[in-house]
Amino acid sequence: MPKAIAHPTDSRLLERCCEHLVKAAARHGLKLRQNYNREAPRLAVQIGRYAHAKQYKRMRKSLRTLRSRVGRVMRDVQRQVDRASDSGRVALLGLIARTKRILAQKPKDKNKLYALHAPEVECLAKGKIRTPYEFGVKVSITTTHKEGLVVGARSMSGNPYDGHTLAEALEQAAILSDVSPEVAIVDRGYKGVAIDGVKIYHPGLRRGITRGLRAMIRRRSAIEPAIGHMKTDGKLDRNWLKGALGDAMHAVLCGAGHNLRMILRKLRFFYAFMLALLLNSAVHM
Repeated sequence: MPKAIAHPTDSRLLERCCEHLVKAAARHGLKLRQNYNREAPRLAVQIGRYAHAKQYKRMRKSLRTLRSRVGRVMRDVQRQVDRASDSGRVALLGLIARTKRILAQKPKDKNKLYALHAPEVECLAKGKIRTPYEFGVKVSITTTHKEGLVVGARSMSGNPYDGHTLAEALEQAAILSDVSPEVAIVDRGYKGVAIDGVKIYHPGLRRGITRGLRAMIRRRSAIEPAIGHMKTDGKLDRNWLKGALGDAMHAVLCGAGHNLRMILRKLRFFYAFMLALLLNSAVHM
């Protein structure tokens, strides 16, 4: 589930740090020596132009200059942080801590900060040509086998391995539906996972697989279009809610919206069938 953030390039993150620090200083009555309100955006634009032209030496030089400018503003705010009020001091210290993380992080580091206003955002490698990376949080979707109704949609912070999320996903499904699942059909990413009281089937199993079980395993692929509809029709592809709590709420709301759309579609078919039946009976009379 991608978060509503811009693509996290170093130049944009540094420019946003400078902008937020200057605005926070003005809001809490701190007087800065220099704010670089004109130089920082110009450097960010120049870095993008150098990168597009593949002039990486010039790009890195401009990036170092922008990083030094942001560091100057941050240290100036840090020296005057005691002049702010108690609530303002807490906000300034949090902003300074996030700015320090952005200034210190390297391209190959882990647990990087990808958005100044959303520190919970993670980088998820998709491995696709169109979207090699997505920035947000992993979401586990649980649906019923025949109807395809969503009985669980849970955000998984920390970018866990797929197999380690099955127990939490089934627990949420049991809480929301008041029925403990006895059979779980999953993909190959959950291979080797065992949960007490739940039979787990995935593609690739050979021993003890009957024709009916094989059909059930093939039926698992029906969840892919459901996820696609939730992303395109149900706003799952762009989360605008704040924080980890917003991630959890948005996932559940998208699942509920998917169920409502399915129910309304069935009702439209039912009403159309009843109308056709009434018109047919009226003609015969």
